[in-house]
Amino acid sequence: MKSAIESLGPTRVRLTVEVPFEELQPSVQAAYKKIAGQVKIQGFRPGKVPPPVIDRRVGREVVLEEAVNEALPVFYGRAVEENSVAIIGTPQVEVKEFSDGGQLAFTAEVDVRPEITVPDYAGMPVSVDDAEVTDEQIDEQLGALRDRFATLSAADRPAQEGDFVTLDLKVVIDGEEVDDGSATGLSYEVGSGDLLPGLDEALVGLSDGDTKTYTADLTEGVYTGKQAEITVTLRSVRVKQVPELDDDFAQTASEFDTISELRDDVRNRLARIRNLEQGGQARDRVLEALLEKVDIPLPESIVASEIEWRQHSLAHQLESAGLTKDTYLQLEGKSAEEFDGEIDTSAKQAVKAQFVLDAIADAADLQVAESDLTEQIIRRAMRLGVSPDDYLRQLVDANQIATLYAEVRRNKALGQVVDAAEITDASGRPVDMAALVEQATPPETTASDQDE
Repeated sequence: MKSAIESLGPTRVRLTVEVPFEELQPSVQAAYKKIAGQVKIQGFRPGKVPPPVIDRRVGREVVLEEAVNEALPVFYGRAVEENSVAIIGTPQVEVKEFSDGGQLAFTAEVDVRPEITVPDYAGMPVSVDDAEVTDEQIDEQLGALRDRFATLSAADRPAQEGDFVTLDLKVVIDGEEVDDGSATGLSYEVGSGDLLPGLDEALVGLSDGDTKTYTADLTEGVYTGKQAEITVTLRSVRVKQVPELDDDFAQTASEFDTISELRDDVRNRLARIRNLEQGGQARDRVLEALLEKVDIPLPESIVASEIEWRQHSLAHQLESAGLTKDTYLQLEGKSAEEFDGEIDTSAKQAVKAQFVLDAIADAADLQVAESDLTEQIIRRAMRLGVSPDDYLRQLVDANQIATLYAEVRRNKALGQVVDAAEITDASGRPVDMAALVEQATPPETTASDQDE
């Protein structure tokens, strides 16, 4: 066999392969054996039909076609090995020449990994947000906790913003009542803006039994843009009463005896969350800074596959949420062109990151131990709510073990870059990533703690 390689661009090559007919003989014999086991010819047992009979009954050309189909992957693999090609993707193979007794000549065009010079990332400066917990943030958390223990009591006065009311609604469009826009006995918080436009303004000042009718342009759903006549009848007004932020509340809402202890616990929980956020932000920004140091061509087929996967994934998520793409774009305030541009940019960044991290892993000769894979499988299984054995079985069935291996290896490469970077927060203080990991790991107490 002879092979040659031709560059078609920075990330694509063409392999030209010539195979003498003698080297095809094993494939020809294998083709006869396969066909002999498939055909039924009177006088011969299955698998025992001699080649001359197959030639007469089935055709020599069928045998040769089977032989070539069987041989092409083998000789393509040899050509890749001979020319030391770092292939990615599926090749486009074209048979250029073949005849019975003559040589097989074919070409294979395939994408290859771009050549990458690993940049110097030692001491690379990266800035992240501060991870401090403020008193305002603690107060906000305690306020949400107080709301959970709030009670509602009847108010003998007109409705005000912040009140909880019971009401009846009737929506009329073009003279016809809209069934799914009308309701009775509906609970609603005045001022929340969760229902119809203009409703909050209409409710303020109404007393029990009062009715008010107004018009408004609808902004959501199938009637978006339609003008509706909305009639609201107030049935009751209740006011929310939150408990005092004192030791009694701490004992009721938590396992702590004093409000000071509860505040300290909230501070510690928020600190763990901020540390996790800061650690994640550091990895993201380190990767961004690293990619800015590298300019490489990207294989078009790989980028196209990544874009297709991302669009398919989003379509599946939208379908699960009962949304169309048009509705999603409207909610996000984006045009289709802007959305597609974002998908294109994120796909290219993801592909570029894979190549760069693979190059760093190769340069550092990073290895993935079985324990590394096991740890990742356990983590992902926990997130999905399945057993590690079931998740592993899914990976094997989907032929995704190699993909998981590559992802773990790239994470190791990124971790090496993070360790070498000089990370500071917005206030200029050095950020110790190892300490972040330790601080962000909660004590082994409750599942809710670990979720944080």
